Amino acid sequence: MVTSPPPIVAPVAKLPSKVEGLKERSHALREPIATELKEDTTHFSEDGTQILKFHGSYQQDNRDNRVKGQEKDYQFMLRTRNPGGFIPPELYLALDRLSEEYGNHTLRVTTRQGFQIHGILKKNLKTAIAEIVRHMGSTLGACGDLNRNVMAPPAPYKDRPDYVYAREYADNIADLLTPRTGAYYEIWLDDEKAITAEPNPEVAAALQRDNNGTLIKDSEEPIYGTHYMPRKFKCAVTVPGDNSVDLFSQDVSLVVITNAQNELQGFNIYAGGGLGRTHNKEETFARIADPIGYVDRADIYDFMKAIVATQRDNGDRTNRRHARMKYLLQDWGVDKFRTTIEGYFGKAIQPLKPLPEFEYKDFLGWHEQGDGKLFLGISIENGRVKDEGVFQLKSALRQIEQQFALPMRLTPSQNLVLYEIDPANRAAIQEILDRCGIQAQDQIDPLVRYSMACPALPTCGLATTESERALPGILERIRAVLTRVGLPDEHFVIRMTGCPNGCARPYLAEMAFVGRAPDVYQFWLGADPNQTRLAEPFLESLPIADLEKTIEPLFVVFKRDRQPNESFGDFCHRVGFAALRQFSETYKPMTTTPKTRVRHRVDLGADLHNRLKVVATAQGKTITELATTAIEAYLKTLEPQVVAEGEGSGE
Repeated sequence: MVTSPPPIVAPVAKLPSKVEGLKERSHALREPIATELKEDTTHFSEDGTQILKFHGSYQQDNRDNRVKGQEKDYQFMLRTRNPGGFIPPELYLALDRLSEEYGNHTLRVTTRQGFQIHGILKKNLKTAIAEIVRHMGSTLGACGDLNRNVMAPPAPYKDRPDYVYAREYADNIADLLTPRTGAYYEIWLDDEKAITAEPNPEVAAALQRDNNGTLIKDSEEPIYGTHYMPRKFKCAVTVPGDNSVDLFSQDVSLVVITNAQNELQGFNIYAGGGLGRTHNKEETFARIADPIGYVDRADIYDFMKAIVATQRDNGDRTNRRHARMKYLLQDWGVDKFRTTIEGYFGKAIQPLKPLPEFEYKDFLGWHEQGDGKLFLGISIENGRVKDEGVFQLKSALRQIEQQFALPMRLTPSQNLVLYEIDPANRAAIQEILDRCGIQAQDQIDPLVRYSMACPALPTCGLATTESERALPGILERIRAVLTRVGLPDEHFVIRMTGCPNGCARPYLAEMAFVGRAPDVYQFWLGADPNQTRLAEPFLESLPIADLEKTIEPLFVVFKRDRQPNESFGDFCHRVGFAALRQFSETYKPMTTTPKTRVRHRVDLGADLHNRLKVVATAQGKTITELATTAIEAYLKTLEPQVVAEGEGSGE
């Protein structure tokens, strides 16, 4: 008996994601934004919000103000695109003014060296973007499926050629990968062309030179084409040894290589980093970049076109959770990835050049910039520039910029650097900062100095719990436990996010809290202090009420078994999670965990807050615990009088 072969079943074609169709129909990012902007509504359609991201804005709503049955409190976040974190003084003052007139009265430094303004209404969006552009800024490409803000070390050294090259090539690569569509100026400035510098001749030539299919012919977007990138694409340029940019978290990182005469020779290339993931989706994961090789200076723009084309043409356009370059590299392996790039590039990628170990740097405090002038790094807790109580950072920066017109560089750790400071003006600038209650770097708790949090609630639609608003109190609690176990001066890198997308780069922190549900976090440990190794999840769900009983045994065994000068992250990585969990299971706590309670905010003056902090640290308590004890004692002295005065009042 002869059996018939089974019928041939054609493979099911994978359909592109909905966003791919939106990009195709957008007419190079024009629609439906151009039409919907003219409508008298408080918000854009779902399709419009996707295209709006390419213009540098996210539609949000203030979740604190949600009322059942009423329209959401729609507002917009604007994000600047400024390579290497460069902000000229006129742009800063414009952003400051816009945040007061149209925003929520704050500015926020991002982890990609940009500024965000929150709280802008739809009716004011066009005015705000136009003002940013007219003051030497841009929001184009700060969000969306294309190259984001190109990062570089924020230190404005003038006598370090490698730092000068890093800033220069961050600018040039940003120019190379900027969208060419006219939509931005047509929509937001009524087709008025902004005043821009002439493009670098080498960049201009690279945009005309088609290497093996790197450019798309007859397209308004020769680099990106109709569909742009499968997902966001992140780049950084740094110097040997400087990991201020978290280079291993980027899609592509370039490391400047110079010769003995400090002349630029080329760049070491790393690729395939990325931190976004989804809870309970094991196919999504954080990943650090792999070394790819070395590229000569003369070829770097063609190489960048080649690596962008590799991701543009081969990235997953069906499943957006699988669309970043890290998944392409993970699926293919480094060798196939490199070979594919070389096909576009037209030549072999050379072996990596030797490099020193990378170190995290934040450049806080006063420094020489190398030409007789100074720069000053200012710490900004969670990047939020605001006036609150006696801490008047927003007012201080406004006064400094109005009086001295200093350029600034935003940092990848949410701080800022003022530079080009005449030494004769140092005392006057420091007086403004002191008067406005701004702490110097040696006055800041190192736990605070080396921490970061994303905005999360109430504005981020993806957040499942608090981050920026919660982290200060959590750091106080961690400091109190460290003091209690005999480690009062210990510090390490702590980061927190309200969801697993990782905007504050938690997976490269020694200790990280990643939001899972209201007041519940995934708890990560074990990255190194210089952010060159990923952390790992220690607990899938940590109710924040259980923080003390969770971290106390970890700190006790760390104190007991650490090696000389070993950091907390390195210790956790060395001894392993099995040993940490075993110790924790048999550990008897020193004290009971404080009961959780509703948090009510009370503003304290800076001097009183600092005095409380000193006493609380000495007693191994949080500021909240100490203040509660003091206030309760004070109220008890008043209760007899209050009761007597209240008799017969009907209350």
